[in-house]
Amino acid sequence: MKIFDVAIIGAGVIGSSIARELSKYEVSTVLIEAENDVSMVSSKANSAIIHGGYAEAHEKIKGRMCYKGRKEFGHLNSELHFGYRENGSFVIAFEEENLPDLEKLKANGEKNGLEDLSILTKDEIIKMEPNINPEVKYALYCKGAGICSPYEYVIALVENAIKNGVELKLNSRVTDILDTREYFEIITDKNEKIYAKFIVDAAGLEGAKVANMIGDSSFEIYPRSGEYMIFQRGYGEMVKQVVFQMPSKLGKGILVTPTFHNNLLIGPDALNENTVDLNTHVERLARIFNLACNSIPALDINRFIRSFSGVRAVSSTDDFIIKVSDANPRFILATGIQSPGLTSSPAIAKEVVSILGKQGVELKENKKFDPQRKPIIPDPDKKVWLEGKEIKEHVDLPKGNPERFVCRCEQVKEETINEALNRNIPFTTVDGVKRRTRAGMGLCQGGFCKTRVFEYLKEKVKDKADIDTDVERKNLKRVSKPEIIKYLKENR
Repeated sequence: MKIFDVAIIGAGVIGSSIARELSKYEVSTVLIEAENDVSMVSSKANSAIIHGGYAEAHEKIKGRMCYKGRKEFGHLNSELHFGYRENGSFVIAFEEENLPDLEKLKANGEKNGLEDLSILTKDEIIKMEPNINPEVKYALYCKGAGICSPYEYVIALVENAIKNGVELKLNSRVTDILDTREYFEIITDKNEKIYAKFIVDAAGLEGAKVANMIGDSSFEIYPRSGEYMIFQRGYGEMVKQVVFQMPSKLGKGILVTPTFHNNLLIGPDALNENTVDLNTHVERLARIFNLACNSIPALDINRFIRSFSGVRAVSSTDDFIIKVSDANPRFILATGIQSPGLTSSPAIAKEVVSILGKQGVELKENKKFDPQRKPIIPDPDKKVWLEGKEIKEHVDLPKGNPERFVCRCEQVKEETINEALNRNIPFTTVDGVKRRTRAGMGLCQGGFCKTRVFEYLKEKVKDKADIDTDVERKNLKRVSKPEIIKYLKENR
């Protein structure tokens, strides 16, 4: 019977960051995930923003963690190559009376340690963002804010953690936890038993449910949904920085941002839910689009290609919960991690590992630790995009030619598909290929390449290959381009 030193429940951005951080030490670690891949819930469906660190109150854990985490991303990307760019952010204001609020945000950021904040006036803003609403009066500018590819980040973390000794168990939903006092017996829905001396609860939306299994009922987790709209690749050039509107009690307002791969992203709204709803709704998307036009009036709905919904895990404490459970000293909580959880993740990982050390886990340096992970997707800044006849020539190349375009819209080559399929996370779905290579993320949203991708997937994983997308498997509704265009025309 193998007994791990640490079991981490949840392979989202928090659990994966902790797993990678623990792999720097001679600590036997298992990462347990209920879904069929890593980064499957909140971690793949969010704004992909590396926040500045000025919006969260200094008195809260998330206020103190955000900037610490943000400072790690440049170094992490140099090791893991997941896609990160420091492009800066604006919080824009249209009224003179908003200036004191911007000054308060700036002061709060400086309290959190930021040294790259300034308040800009109209002419300065328009010079940096020519497409911004000319009615703008002021903006809080954070030079060091940025954008990343969040699911690629999680995939990179886990690939590197596995390389350095962490074990990963997918399709393993934890249903019960028993404590023998020497170790925990973790039982999954496959009736598998996993043994570990310590547990880290990084289960996101199910964080409270997992904590209840060891008798900790000190908090609740509530789902808060947010819907987004993605516009075609290249349209990200509409803005250079991340453009926020003045924040409210529910969040940072509708944002407009380029993505790392040069799409345009707008959203999210924020709706507290009783249950998890991952559908998108035309009324909500129309409101998001109209609000985003307040920031960038020239937004063209005809460039829209896809909507999606993400759910944030909001704790009853309205803050991150990162501590030893009062119910058991070997059970560590890393839950209630809503925004800015992605940004804070490197700092949260270091904090959790420190807590584990204080609770008795021997943190002996892993001298064989290798921080490097090769990218899968070629650098988009260096990629040469083909047009017209050249695209068809590459599409029509025979299977087996590494230069063959498997995905036409995103010009994803066979060699990139094979690179993804031969990594160390055993995924089995076409969407798993999509998250790693971008095959299916273009204008036709997989209409052309889905069956082509499936051919390669089936060769690799045989009968385990699943051609259904995540949306199809969960029977989710996604508002289509014709639906949103029609609704906006009818409700001008």
